[in-house]
Amino acid sequence: MPIKIPEGLPAEKILENEKIFVMPESRALHQDIRPLRIAVLNLMPTKIVTETQLVRILSNTSLQVELTLLFLSSHTPKNTSSEHMDHFYTRFGDVKDQKFDGLIITGAPVEKIDFTDVRYWDELCEIFAWCKTNVFSTIHICWAAMAGLHYHYGIPKYALDKKLSGVYSHRVMTPHHPLLRGFDEEFFVPHSRYTEVHEDDILKTGKLEILAKSDEAGVYLVSDRHARKFFVTGHPEYDFDTLANEYFRDINKGLSIDIPAHYFPGNNPQNRPLNRWKSAAQLLFSNWLNYFVYQMTPFDLNELKEV
Repeated sequence: MPIKIPEGLPAEKILENEKIFVMPESRALHQDIRPLRIAVLNLMPTKIVTETQLVRILSNTSLQVELTLLFLSSHTPKNTSSEHMDHFYTRFGDVKDQKFDGLIITGAPVEKIDFTDVRYWDELCEIFAWCKTNVFSTIHICWAAMAGLHYHYGIPKYALDKKLSGVYSHRVMTPHHPLLRGFDEEFFVPHSRYTEVHEDDILKTGKLEILAKSDEAGVYLVSDRHARKFFVTGHPEYDFDTLANEYFRDINKGLSIDIPAHYFPGNNPQNRPLNRWKSAAQLLFSNWLNYFVYQMTPFDLNELKEV
């Protein structure tokens, strides 16, 4: 089943060339089915890259998804044209009276800044509060995971001695949880961050469970007890070359940065990296859409209740 996207979104041509079925709005109007309403709050600077990654991964299920791309009134993107934003994105304020089956909040390059010093923190907190009544299930990615854990549960983030960048092995901690159904006991995930959350802080809330973690990268996947909020500290949506692009960008800026761990074959940046996390990433989002959005969201979104 395809994902319904705005007419002319750059991801459309890219994914069609990959033989991925995406459906423009004009065609979706002729289908008598209620698609899942999924919003993406895209805080990443490379918005077209990130939206393509997420459209690719959301489109590969048997469910029809209607995508709404959101941006903040309190932040003006510097790396994406205003024409693209005006044509394909909607301000959060314009949808705050609407309800959605699911929401994905991406990472953002503001990890070294205290939460309250982030320019758009107040508006993001408004969205976190809005999710309780207007969104059935939310996935928070990387910095958004740490921000969400801090907002909802008061969990602090901790600065790392250096950037955590690479592809790391993870272990499933709750093998019978539906979000991890079909996962191998060991699976791989890219990480790219300067901060972390601690397992003890998460467990002592009594309201969260750790679904997966890594000996090197720490806590990876966290769920609230109602399975309405998920926190993902890595970047499962990344393409095979995203870490490489970040690494060479930082090198060109003159930054002292380590080669991403377990990423380039032979630890040589001249070698093409292999994508070893694609299947786990697809399974994560497919399970989320199936078990925690499609099967649990009320057909009439007006019946959505806060937990």
